Amino acid sequence: MAKELEKLRIDKYLWAIRIFKTRSLATEACKAGRVKLNGQNIKPSYVVKVGETYHIQKGIEKKVVKVLDLLDKRVDAKTAVTFYEDLTPVEETYGYKSMFHAPVLKRDRGTGRPTKKDRREIDDLKDEWFAEED
Repeated sequence: MAKELEKLRIDKYLWAIRIFKTRSLATEACKAGRVKLNGQNIKPSYVVKVGETYHIQKGIEKKVVKVLDLLDKRVDAKTAVTFYEDLTPVEETYGYKSMFHAPVLKRDRGTGRPTKKDRREIDDLKDEWFAEED
C-alpha cells in the first residue's frame, strides 16, 4: 500500500491474502510441505518475492498463486485479490467438487422432520444410489 515492504514471510503473506484462515494454519502448511516453490518445500520463514509462483495444497484443494505485490496486514477479500494472481487450472478448481458431493434429498416445505420410517426409506435410497456408483 503506502509503505514499501522489503521482507515478508511466506506464512504471513498467505494469511494476509486470505489463502489460510489463520497464520498458524499457514505456518503448519509450510512445515508439512504443502507450500512449494519450483517443486521444493519452503519454510514458513521464507522471504516472499514479487513474481514468484507458489503451489499450495489445502486439503483436496490445490492452488497456484503468483505474487503481484506484497501485503503484510490482512485486508478484505476484494482488496486481497489484487495482491496475487490465481493461476490454478480450471479442471483442478472445479473437477474435484462434483466427485465428492452426494445428491441432496429435498423434502416439501412444511412436512416437518422425517419420521423413523421416512429416515429408513431415505437411507435405503442413499444405499441404492451409492451401490449404482460402484
